[in-house]
Amino acid sequence: MRLKVGSRMQRYGINGGNVSSGFSTKLVSLFCIASFFFGVFVVNRLWSVPDLVNTDKNIAASTGKYGILNPAINCDHKKMDADRHSHAINSTFRTLDKTIYSLEMQLAAAREAKAENEKKATDAKSGNESSNYNAQKVFFVMGIITAFSSRKRRDSIRETWMPQGERLKKLEKDKRIVIRFVIGHSATPGGVLDRAIDAEEAEHKDFLRLNHVEGYHELSSKTQIYFSTAVSKWDADMYIKVDDDVHVNLGILSSLLSRHQSKPRIYIGCMKSGPVLGHKGVKYHEPEYWKFGEEGNKYFRHATGQIYAISKDLAKYISVNRDILHRYANEDVSLGSWFIGLDVDHIDERSLCCGTPPDCEWKAQAGNPCAASFDWSCSGICKSVERMEQVHHLCGEEGSS
Repeated sequence: MRLKVGSRMQRYGINGGNVSSGFSTKLVSLFCIASFFFGVFVVNRLWSVPDLVNTDKNIAASTGKYGILNPAINCDHKKMDADRHSHAINSTFRTLDKTIYSLEMQLAAAREAKAENEKKATDAKSGNESSNYNAQKVFFVMGIITAFSSRKRRDSIRETWMPQGERLKKLEKDKRIVIRFVIGHSATPGGVLDRAIDAEEAEHKDFLRLNHVEGYHELSSKTQIYFSTAVSKWDADMYIKVDDDVHVNLGILSSLLSRHQSKPRIYIGCMKSGPVLGHKGVKYHEPEYWKFGEEGNKYFRHATGQIYAISKDLAKYISVNRDILHRYANEDVSLGSWFIGLDVDHIDERSLCCGTPPDCEWKAQAGNPCAASFDWSCSGICKSVERMEQVHHLCGEEGSS
């Protein structure tokens, strides 16, 4: 059955694709424009942008009604957590510092024990029976730093405040106080200088000989070797270094040290912080001045070099680490630098740096005698050979003459 297409197109008024009846083109365009504006109108009426302030209020209301919507953005909780975290970190660092210090001291003790064992084994092989590993237990060891040219200074001390002969032995036995002049050897061992010291030692028996080449610019090294040698020979509570132009009252010094005898890591002296002298040619020139910062800076706090005392554990620390401890030009600065970074108690004891008469004389008359006296201007007693007896007479403790 075939349809008659042409007759149907004519029935609906369509001829060749042209509109002969129904909607016109203009009407359709107007209808589209009207629909667009109507759509915009409907959207604006039914979909309004939410107010941000009202939204915050609604969130706050919702929080009270349903609980915290998002606790991760609570600022107060964040701050509390940060504070707790910071406190925990600080506590951890403090614990680590203590642990590291404890390990360092244990390592030092282990090194010392190893060195002693090695030395003991070496001496055993060589048949050396003079080595004393059960070191004599004493109160303190005093090393009087001296030089080959200082025979008269040594005699002035022997004639005043340092006991001699049997009195020196009695002091060691009864009071457990050891006093020795400390000296090394010359650049030509066995020469005339060394033989002179040998003769003096045979007469007085009051020397501690070091394995060290004497020289003014080697005082830091000499001090280091002194402490190492003294620790190996005597088991003392305190070790003292004093120059050979300083007057000392042994009784007063003993009383002073006894107050700190049981304390660990003690460093006693007249603490100072002098300028770092970077210009060549001046006394106490510091070749490594640049390490101490800008020009005009001062040294860290340390005891003046005329006399000071350190406890046994610090002397052992120097002995064990002597190969890696840096030595500055000035001996007192070197000693102070070795204790930086350690938990050391610095005790500023002004009775160790009284002036010579009339200063020490007035203090003695007032009932406050000095433990040590010297002239700051001379870094010791000026003309000590001639004046030591006078200072001892006016400032010495009773019964010491």
